Amino acid sequence: MKQRLVVLGGGESGVGAAILGKDKGLEVFLSDSGSLAQDYRDTLIKENIEFEEGQHTSEKILNASVVVKSPGIPPTAPIVTALVEKGIPVLSEIEFAAGYTDAKMVCITGSNGKTTTTLLTYHILKKAGLDVGLAGNVGKSLALQVSRNPHSVYVIELSSFQLENMYKFQANVAVILNITPDHLDRYDHKMENYAAAKFRILQNQTKDDFFIYWQDDPIIRRQVETVQGEALRLPFGLDKEDETAAFLDNGIVRFSTPMDVWEIPRDKISLPGLHNLYNSMAAGLSATALNIKNDKIREALQDFEAVEHRLEYVDTIDGVRYVNDSKATNVNSTWYALESMDTPVVLILGGKDKGNDYSEIEELVKKKVRAIVCMGLHNEKLIDFFKDKVPQIRDTHSLKDAVDACHALAQPGDTVLLSPCCASFDLFKSYEDRGKQFKAAVKTLTKEKD
Repeated sequence: MKQRLVVLGGGESGVGAAILGKDKGLEVFLSDSGSLAQDYRDTLIKENIEFEEGQHTSEKILNASVVVKSPGIPPTAPIVTALVEKGIPVLSEIEFAAGYTDAKMVCITGSNGKTTTTLLTYHILKKAGLDVGLAGNVGKSLALQVSRNPHSVYVIELSSFQLENMYKFQANVAVILNITPDHLDRYDHKMENYAAAKFRILQNQTKDDFFIYWQDDPIIRRQVETVQGEALRLPFGLDKEDETAAFLDNGIVRFSTPMDVWEIPRDKISLPGLHNLYNSMAAGLSATALNIKNDKIREALQDFEAVEHRLEYVDTIDGVRYVNDSKATNVNSTWYALESMDTPVVLILGGKDKGNDYSEIEELVKKKVRAIVCMGLHNEKLIDFFKDKVPQIRDTHSLKDAVDACHALAQPGDTVLLSPCCASFDLFKSYEDRGKQFKAAVKTLTKEKD
């Protein structure tokens, strides 16, 4: 009798898992409580995979041998609770796919910087000539690649949600960039629960594996003391400590590992800002762990181009630079964006507040921000916190009004920075949608000027 695979969620990871299950001879059923995107619906029909949308039919789900769950579905969802009560294994797509490949896994997690570090690491390995795939929260589904386009190495961006349902998975290189408050509503509003989810990336590592982490993060440092793993630890930070594998020394980034010792001037690294210095250290260490030659790593760190929606330069209009940092969906991410600014800033904040504590950016705002433009359905919390901390503050409820306000407030030499601190779901479909609309609005200013 065939094993029955049920996939919950019909996005990139779910459809990929369904295809892998089909290719491996499993009986497959996909269920999505919402509406499927047309391209995913077309793919399932073409692959002759049974699916439903708009509901979860218990009779078709609770007879599964194994379930692959979208990371966006919380463990408290009724259908997931019912599966657990029946003892049916519930896995992430990454866990499921890893069971069908022997490829090396370079896995990156953290509250901020995951996407940049993942893409930078992929860029280095690709430039070095490795057969490498990009998966997780970026790129194509790992399951789809394993089934239809396999690689010998994968660079995978992992969220805490994905790590929740990973049990036997082994990261050959595990990277934890930082841990700051985010998604706490998923973790009973307890930082220790969120941190524990992140540290699941280390389970099953052996003495032949590597653990790369930011040594200056107090939560990581505390959690590291409880970890018993055998993996070789390669911490990075601004200053050299006993085991530090990458650090800054008088403007030189030095890498010192058992595999190689090398360096690169900080000003030669293509990505600006302190946060990107850490991202570059993590990516450089990951590549060094895979024995990539340091000249290839150095070259890749120098020619990598910035990630869309992360401190992305848009245009200069009337002497004012416009920068799209829509990916800054939490306070810590906005802190790094402000830290990298060397001009006066007109800052766009706002969106869906996730219980944010804005005091983390208070000093940088006082030091660098000329004006704040709030952009959201409910700006009361932002206005109440920042009204006495900046010379000017504006209340807007659309992106066009926010950009128009910035245009009026900014002076030549300023930077208008969209770095919202908040999720996008009050006015936009996603942070990508928010960023693209911002760029379009800025281009409209250019046309108006012309």
